[in-house]
Amino acid sequence: MLKKLFQSFRPPARQVHHQRSTPEVLNSGAHGLQRHQFSRHAVSIVERLQQAGYQAYLVGGCVRDLLLNLPPKDFDVATSATPEQIRAEFRNARIIGRRFRLVHIQFGREIIEVATFRANHPEDDATTSRHSSRNESGLILRDNVYGSLEEDAQRRDFTINALYYDPVSDRILDYANGVHDVRNRLVRLIGEPRQRYQEDPVRMLRAVRFAAKLDFGIERHTVQPIREMATLLQGIPGARLFEEVLKLFLSGQAADTFEMLVDLNLFEQMFPASAQALEDTPSYTHTLIRNALVNTDLRVQEGKPVTPAFLFAALLWPALPARALALQGRGLPPIPAMQEAAHELIAEQCQFIAIPKRFTLPIKEIWDMQERLPRRNGKRADVLLDNPRFRAGYDFLLLRESAGEQTDGLGQWWTDYQDATDSERRAMIRDLGNRDEASPSAGPARKKRRNNSRRKGDSFAE
Repeated sequence: MLKKLFQSFRPPARQVHHQRSTPEVLNSGAHGLQRHQFSRHAVSIVERLQQAGYQAYLVGGCVRDLLLNLPPKDFDVATSATPEQIRAEFRNARIIGRRFRLVHIQFGREIIEVATFRANHPEDDATTSRHSSRNESGLILRDNVYGSLEEDAQRRDFTINALYYDPVSDRILDYANGVHDVRNRLVRLIGEPRQRYQEDPVRMLRAVRFAAKLDFGIERHTVQPIREMATLLQGIPGARLFEEVLKLFLSGQAADTFEMLVDLNLFEQMFPASAQALEDTPSYTHTLIRNALVNTDLRVQEGKPVTPAFLFAALLWPALPARALALQGRGLPPIPAMQEAAHELIAEQCQFIAIPKRFTLPIKEIWDMQERLPRRNGKRADVLLDNPRFRAGYDFLLLRESAGEQTDGLGQWWTDYQDATDSERRAMIRDLGNRDEASPSAGPARKKRRNNSRRKGDSFAE
């Protein structure tokens, strides 16, 4: 991770001019791409729009990723046609969005996103109020100012995303030296960084996401203002931040992303209670969150499902125990104290990131299981085992132990109990005897057995 952070501050290999009105044109011999590498549906859209008299190109991430020999996640098209003109050409098209009006063209399960060329926003939006809007700090609220190809290239966020591939002529148009930055593995903003971050503070998160995803450094002028301007994220709607957090942490590089977010003061803008826990209990909080994210990355890379509920439960958990203990100190029993603390913490978190209810409920249930799992006497163990949230609660217990929490061997006990026969289970319950049912934080830590292949690697499953 230190290598990643050092990369973030390395200077560009050489100084180059990044904004020009005429593009550098790279023919097939210079870029090495071939049209068959792109979605045939996306290529057909480009061809059809060009035949109808419009400019059209494959653009952005798909061009960038293929230059890096990576499989593109999706294929986007940019065109001079307006959304209405695009829809008139394709019966399988629909216009979506308000902040950004786009067209989705569907071919079975594949959806190609088609965007009209956009222009930079004038400082005075009065003459274009039907199309664009800024707030008093310069944040762009709507972005439907249509423009030329040259203007579209200049308003894109990063040079590596401002690459236009024409499958008909087999050429790349590069207006911002994006190919240079792809080859030098640098994330660089187009334009003046402070202004671009004011226009859309989420660009700071996107810089981190691309750096982590592509193993790129962040160019020094691009990274320099981020710490100072990180607080601008507080003005971003919580629903949009929720979607950005999923992109940040469910793309396979969550552990590195977390380190960069903390280093650049971005994490505390989105997870203030967890950031405070990083200050109060740095070793435990960092270890628990990082272990959860390493496991998340492993599951993503293996193509296994990951539930956002478990992810958010791990990100927020370090802030929870102290709150629950404080409520116990005021007389609440452990389980109600945990439930009340969980309710308060999630309510506070949702002021920053709008976590949908379909995830907040299982988050609370995962946490609730942490108080229930130590209570195993009588028939409680079997009742817990049948609980639909047992698996997530058990996985979360192992995560806590991996961060150094002392549970008196509780995780190992439950691992053994799941694999035991009925008679062995009865014996395990008898062995508990009259022993005090310790809380999850009591007792010496014990190592968990790692040779249970049926349990190992199943953390975070839905």
